[in-house]
Amino acid sequence: MKPDFTIDADSLPALVAFACVARMGTFTAAAGALAVSPSAVSQTIRHLEDRLGVRLLQRTTRRVGLTEAGAALLARVEPALAEIHAATDDVRQQRDMPVGTLRLTSSHSAVVIALRPILTDFMRAYPSICVDLVTDDRFIDLIAEGFDAGLRLGEALQQDMVAIPVTGPMRMTVAASPDYLARHGTPQTPHELHDHACLQYRFGPTGTVYRWEFARNGGRTFTVDTRPALIANDKSMLHQAALAGLGLIYEFPHHIQAALASGELVPVLEAWTPPFAGFYLYYPSRALMPPKLRVFVDFLKARKLPPAP
Repeated sequence: MKPDFTIDADSLPALVAFACVARMGTFTAAAGALAVSPSAVSQTIRHLEDRLGVRLLQRTTRRVGLTEAGAALLARVEPALAEIHAATDDVRQQRDMPVGTLRLTSSHSAVVIALRPILTDFMRAYPSICVDLVTDDRFIDLIAEGFDAGLRLGEALQQDMVAIPVTGPMRMTVAASPDYLARHGTPQTPHELHDHACLQYRFGPTGTVYRWEFARNGGRTFTVDTRPALIANDKSMLHQAALAGLGLIYEFPHHIQAALASGELVPVLEAWTPPFAGFYLYYPSRALMPPKLRVFVDFLKARKLPPAP
């Protein structure tokens, strides 16, 4: 008894050859279309018939015709081969056309500072690309979690990644409301912060609390112990608390720019907040970069944001 027919590496070429012979009516014509010899086509079909245990083609000196079994097989195989051809053709077209879903991961601050200002224009420029954005401050493994690219601070990039800057150097701001400063005084050095109420950000619902970093005159960066009055992973809550005079906030100026401009929040310790590398777009490799990612990279490069105020 012959073993059941199973799909393996030789099955698809054999079925393609069979369908080609059936359509063209001769081994010679099929061989020309497949760019192989007529004897190779004949041998491939014979091997397929041996594996199936049934004759598929009736052979004469002038023409090849289908048997009943061959006609039944062709009726099932041709639509499947057409679908395979269409699928591979779609993939081939994606080498040159920016289409498909672009999966991005970004920290919350990177969304506000680096992505939100350009996303509308990018989506209008490339309507065939669907942007799938996941905002998350935790460490993300792009490959393991199926992302095309990520946006993070330079100090938080995944190793072995291609990285391009999308902002200039940035600087944090310590700020409080005039009411808070009138009641509690203005700290002159970071070491005085333990005497003040501090509003602190937590990465994710159970992540670490962000430590405030300082330096003076290009010196070594250091952190200080602060006295938290509020810890939250919701920046809008921290902003509202600062506006309500509940404490000092340590934040990107972009997030509180309107409040700083209006005087609702007043910056302090400005001489102690050093510049640092800004946000970067990072992705696994330059090799065979899909067009959807390539145009996004080019778009970000062209729209690189200026340094923070």
